Amino acid sequence: MPTQVPTLSQSLEDWLTFILAVHPSEIEMGLPRVRQVAENMGLLQLPESTIITVAGTNGKGSTCAMMESILLAGDFSVGVFSSPHLHRYNERVRINREELEDRDHIEAFSAINEARGDIQLTFFEYSTLGALYLFAKYRPQVVLLEVGLGGRLDATNIIDAHMAVITSIDLDHQEYLGNTREAVGREKAGVMRPQCFAIIGEPSPPQSLLDYGNKIDAGLLLVGEDFSGVFFEDSWQFDGQFRTLSNLPIPQLPKANAITALAALECYFPSLTDAQIRQGLQQAQLAGRMQWLADNVVTDVAHNPHACRHLAQQLAQIKAKRQGKVWAVCAMLEDKDIESSLAPLLSVVDHWLPAALSVPRGSDGNRIQQQTAASACYGDVAEAIETAKSQAGELDLVIVFGSFYTVAQAQSAVLGES
Repeated sequence: MPTQVPTLSQSLEDWLTFILAVHPSEIEMGLPRVRQVAENMGLLQLPESTIITVAGTNGKGSTCAMMESILLAGDFSVGVFSSPHLHRYNERVRINREELEDRDHIEAFSAINEARGDIQLTFFEYSTLGALYLFAKYRPQVVLLEVGLGGRLDATNIIDAHMAVITSIDLDHQEYLGNTREAVGREKAGVMRPQCFAIIGEPSPPQSLLDYGNKIDAGLLLVGEDFSGVFFEDSWQFDGQFRTLSNLPIPQLPKANAITALAALECYFPSLTDAQIRQGLQQAQLAGRMQWLADNVVTDVAHNPHACRHLAQQLAQIKAKRQGKVWAVCAMLEDKDIESSLAPLLSVVDHWLPAALSVPRGSDGNRIQQQTAASACYGDVAEAIETAKSQAGELDLVIVFGSFYTVAQAQSAVLGES
């Protein structure tokens, strides 16, 4: 296991290998270590940027992507930190929708390693500090920080954001966040700050979240009470605190997240015009979120019960329009609630093709096969996709889902991305 600190002339891959090697665990909740390093580097504030922290069980990436797209249409410079990546580490930090060069990340990692002294940092903590370093360097007007896990003890929460967004709340990562929605809600509520807007896109927020928001005097705005959206066949209407927008284009990303994104933007960016908002909604996209890879192949990162319920609704709508069958290639991580995740899809999917996921914590596919009564289990995602494509009819749909790893392998198999 390498312990020698790489040099600035070595590759990004060398640095990533080093970072993974110097901390024994993938996740270590708590802020004192990462906050101390950030303080050493002068990164606890980004004085030239408006910062929005986005938490939630699902929908964080889509909400960030729509806010990013609309802000760019409004001529704001925008930095986004997101995770995990699908193919390249560089996907985690983008400025004005562009990934940064390897040398930028190497420079950031070198500075972090020098500032940390004997303090151990996880991979995600390195990633978060690296993003903050690059945002301090390039100074975008707006920074969108996507929480990695939970909120209260997530590394992104060392920053006092100008606004918090909480997209949805359900059960996932229970070993860290708790086994009830109330426990999860309290963890995610930790990203809120006193006298700062907190946009809640979860239609049934746990009382723990509301109680904490009121306790610290956060500016709570709740979907269904303070803002809402009504969708029609070809357009939709947003009703917010400060404006109503009609005849909006239906976004490519989840509708509920579009409502939340507009609720956040109207609070802090009143200069955005109706035309800029429409343009941003039309252009917003995000890999792995109902992403069409071919005419009959779509992929999605859904990997927990909440996301799979939404996926089932989307597949039912597509199935009704296409009048064909649904073939599902599914590969998941072994530590996920596979049975509860697949349950809402059983009535929509006609043919199941479970696949093994050869990554750390990857499932061998047996639990998926048992839950779905599939006739076979495939060695990998690519083999399952090839089988589904060869057997699917002209009107049929192949959905590939179950994890970020699954989506990445689907993209590689269908599009040749690596």
